Amino acid sequence: MSTKRPKLVVIGNGMAGMRTVEELLQLAPGLYDITVFGAEPYGNYNRILLSMMLSGEKSADEIMLHAPPWYAERGIDLHLGDPVVRIDRRRRRVHSSKGVERGYDRLLIATGSRPVVLPLPGSDLPGVIGFRSIDDVEHMLQAAQTCRRAVVIGGGLLGIEAANGLSRRGMQVTLVHRSDVLLNQQIDVQASGMLIRNLQQRGLSLRLNTETASFYGNGRVEGVTFADGSRIDADLVVMAVGVRPDAALAKASGLYCEHGIVVDDTLQTYDPHVYAVGECVQHRRATFGLVAPAWEQALVCASHLARFGHRRYRASRTATKLKVTGIDLYSAGDFIGGAGTEDLVLRDPRRGIYKRLVLKGRQVVGAVLYGDIGDGGWYFDLIQSATDITAMRDRLLFGKHYCQPAADAGAAA
Repeated sequence: MSTKRPKLVVIGNGMAGMRTVEELLQLAPGLYDITVFGAEPYGNYNRILLSMMLSGEKSADEIMLHAPPWYAERGIDLHLGDPVVRIDRRRRRVHSSKGVERGYDRLLIATGSRPVVLPLPGSDLPGVIGFRSIDDVEHMLQAAQTCRRAVVIGGGLLGIEAANGLSRRGMQVTLVHRSDVLLNQQIDVQASGMLIRNLQQRGLSLRLNTETASFYGNGRVEGVTFADGSRIDADLVVMAVGVRPDAALAKASGLYCEHGIVVDDTLQTYDPHVYAVGECVQHRRATFGLVAPAWEQALVCASHLARFGHRRYRASRTATKLKVTGIDLYSAGDFIGGAGTEDLVLRDPRRGIYKRLVLKGRQVVGAVLYGDIGDGGWYFDLIQSATDITAMRDRLLFGKHYCQPAADAGAAA
């Protein structure tokens, strides 16, 4: 006698949601009838590689993680280009923009994040865009064929990657940042200085310590005005000033939200039938913008959906790597340091190498690497495991190869 399978509906066809589905299918294949709604008309793709698509190093097909046949082969009911617009939690049903209605026994919300749009005059002009999707990249590629000048606002990871990609496509690019330190959330002043020189050598113009005031144009963006009264002409403006959790749908359904959808250590919301993962969530007052936490959340959430409820999510330290060809930059942990910490620093200006390790007692707590990042993963492991580095302290800056004998000896002792 067959039994009816419970229904799982997934809102969001991005990396976090689909990683959860992947893990679930491994843990409990066939447990659920699964329906997935995606706002974009594409399969699940690697958003991290959008900058490489922009620069021409990858095609749209090459960044695809799960094309539509993958879903069909696993019996997943896939709805592309059809976002869910309403969740009826009382009846446990979702309603899509195209009128599709599906019931659920468990609901997984993975709506990701939305780019921050500066609320400035002219921000709604055509030609002012974000950098978050394949459509955004396609828009930029079209602009690069007919336009000459671009302004990228935001000196974080996405802004630098967008500026580099547009420059490689032949545009004259000005990168605008409100601080005098690029990647000020990820690296220190010394590494930023080396990065600035590298970007300038690539032909990028930089406007640091500069506040954007407005955008001007007649029917389309034609330039940017700054707080000091200066202006610069532009045919394309890319805003890369951060993202916010996309929690609007969850909030409208009555789920408890603060900055994001509030979840517990099992990734369950205040409604026991509803889970959430990825950039849309808030866990212990923290929100997330990197892929590593999303992967960890996916594994925990999948185990609970699979009814193996033994895992708990604990936010861990993360590492950052810039994805610009020819620029090797890596940071991890508490690279700022402060009271009770000390720095180990290696500088080799001729070879363009800078390494800074932040120590606290006998442990590495942070790292910034520029020009030589081969040991980044090893340093990150030292941070994560709180390894006692006393035996290899004097060789630590030279990397794993020079430290391994000391590390092995310490482990044996």
